[in-house]
Amino acid sequence: MASSPVPFSRFEWMIAWRYLRARRAEGGVSVMTWISLIGIALAVFALIATLAVRSGFRSEFVGTILGANAHVTVYSVGVVQDGGRIDRTIHDYDALADRVAQVPGVIRAAPLVKGQVMASLRQRNAGVEVFGIKAEDIATLPGIAQSAESYGDLSRFGDGIALGSGVARALGVSVGERVKLISPNGVKTAFGTSPRVNAYEVVYIFSAGRYDIDRTRVYMPFAEAQSYFNREGVADEIEVMVAQPEQVETLTGPLLEAAGDLGRIWTWRDASGGFLRALEVEDNVMFIILSILVLIAAMNIVSGLIMLVKNKGRDIGILRTIGLSEGSVLRVFFICGAFTGIIGTGMGVVLGSLFAIYIDPIFSFVNYAMGGGVWDPSIRGIYALPAELHLNDVLSAVGLSLGLSFFVTYFPARRAARMNPVEALRYE
Repeated sequence: MASSPVPFSRFEWMIAWRYLRARRAEGGVSVMTWISLIGIALAVFALIATLAVRSGFRSEFVGTILGANAHVTVYSVGVVQDGGRIDRTIHDYDALADRVAQVPGVIRAAPLVKGQVMASLRQRNAGVEVFGIKAEDIATLPGIAQSAESYGDLSRFGDGIALGSGVARALGVSVGERVKLISPNGVKTAFGTSPRVNAYEVVYIFSAGRYDIDRTRVYMPFAEAQSYFNREGVADEIEVMVAQPEQVETLTGPLLEAAGDLGRIWTWRDASGGFLRALEVEDNVMFIILSILVLIAAMNIVSGLIMLVKNKGRDIGILRTIGLSEGSVLRVFFICGAFTGIIGTGMGVVLGSLFAIYIDPIFSFVNYAMGGGVWDPSIRGIYALPAELHLNDVLSAVGLSLGLSFFVTYFPARRAARMNPVEALRYE
């Protein structure tokens, strides 16, 4: 007795290949095959491109947060003074910073003085937020000290102030000029509190990569900020940098213990958690929508295979008559559909990967074609459309596309395998 052929034998591939490249006049459906292939390729391209932009946007957003902001902020709940006023300043800031810095996983803890003032130069005004920080501490902020677009010399920070590029544009100031900072809570006199107006030389202009930071932030030497904001001998908060900011929750307990009974902490996830959760929800929704798009594209394979089975009914009857089993017929038509899905998925992966790699020139062309202004950093927070190609995103797109392609291919292939050869040849 002859043994059954090995599944996916050479002759099954040969028959499937002949059906795939057959012209319509020969009973083939090459046009439908091309439509299915292009549809899957575009769907996979859209899925990979969306996943790459999503990953790039989150990475860029988180990177700019962690590069110019504290990973954890330690502050005081406050002490009630005799007059009922609550004093939330930190008096023993050096000792507190030392205790916090000793927590495993913390790489830096620095006292800060913060305040909001108005910056003015040549009848131009801008509301800014001043960060009083020591020179050795600002040098450890990668988004400031290692800014891709910076002007001036940060080593001269003790002689003046550092401005965000957005503040500099709003005021029309360049390095070496002097800017007036006007604080409403200034000098206390017998007639009340008069505004404090001081002029400072701009020694450094930075671009942190975030529009809201560049547009509002000014750095001032710590001792000068204490004097300017009437914070002599105190600090407003302790800025903490950790080695692994993505796992900052694991340090919550030790940091609270180091902060003491009056200390509280506020992590970067607390500050930006709502936006990150919105991004996560949007990511999931977009993945579901694009998965449906891939499914719709894969359904074209079903249409093509159903037409192919109908056109090849006589061939199926002959193949069954000469001894092909139901399994062999099923595998022949399964190869036809699966091959379309594989080639379409491969094309989609190539297109999506090229889009992610060359997104900058592509976006520049689109911006030029649309006359500029396509990307508004004041709305989106960052200056360009980012994209990062991750292997997990590509594999998820490939797995989804191939899984759906194989799944929908099985049913018309099974229908072909169960076709009665007698009925198929009755009218031939």
